[in-house]
Amino acid sequence: MKGILGRKIGMTQVFTKDGNLIPVTVVEITPNVVMQVKTVETDGYSAIQLGVVDKKEKNANRQEIGHAKKANTTPKRFLKELRNVEGEFTIGQQIGANIFEVGEIVDVTGTSKGKGFAGSIKRHNQNRGPMGHGSHYHRGPGSLGTMLPKRVLKGKRLPGHMGNETITIQNLQIIEVNENENYILVSGNIPGAKNSLVLIKSAVKNNKKKNDFEVISYAEETVVDEVVEDENTGTEIEESAEEIESSSLEETKEESTEESTQEKAVEEN
Repeated sequence: MKGILGRKIGMTQVFTKDGNLIPVTVVEITPNVVMQVKTVETDGYSAIQLGVVDKKEKNANRQEIGHAKKANTTPKRFLKELRNVEGEFTIGQQIGANIFEVGEIVDVTGTSKGKGFAGSIKRHNQNRGPMGHGSHYHRGPGSLGTMLPKRVLKGKRLPGHMGNETITIQNLQIIEVNENENYILVSGNIPGAKNSLVLIKSAVKNNKKKNDFEVISYAEETVVDEVVEDENTGTEIEESAEEIESSSLEETKEESTEESTQEKAVEEN
């Protein structure tokens, strides 16, 4: 088991060299700091505590400041504990996006968007009653129970608060890992609003790595249009179209200046 905390930035799409389109979610990964390491001998189980997003000391209490000083870091706004992690970690160690590889299967946990108070039709996808022909039942929750219990049974789907729940999407694939720009591309959509905190961890039900694929990159490449031989050394020099155009412009300027000087000399004579 391995995991890391990040922020959901938004969705986009990438193309593979096979011509397939993959919708992906961009997750910004700021370095996670190991705030605490728990062992079986001292705590009864093995786990690590990750911290992310700095917090001002004036907004932290003494316990948070003391806890952060043990890791030689500043107080963190978000803390998350991971159990049964792979490998050995030390207090104060930083974990980056390179903890995952392209093609790995992961589970992503986040908090869904809160939608406030909602009725049973929107919240539980129930059907409404007829809107005409003398019907007085339209968007109500329906029957609340049978006659004998004389009470509403537990689990009855009623109107109430919708969203703002912890949801886990399983068996998503890592499409790209960029350590320089600190982001990870995860296939499909993940729960939560933009800039919300998400947890990416190893998949519980599927630990197999899928087949590798190559994503098309859009890095700018220089195209060699002509090979010119150096007059002094005799070696071949590759020139791009921009260099050729600039050199040709300089040559035309020199020729024009030479012609103008010759014309002036003829006129003087």
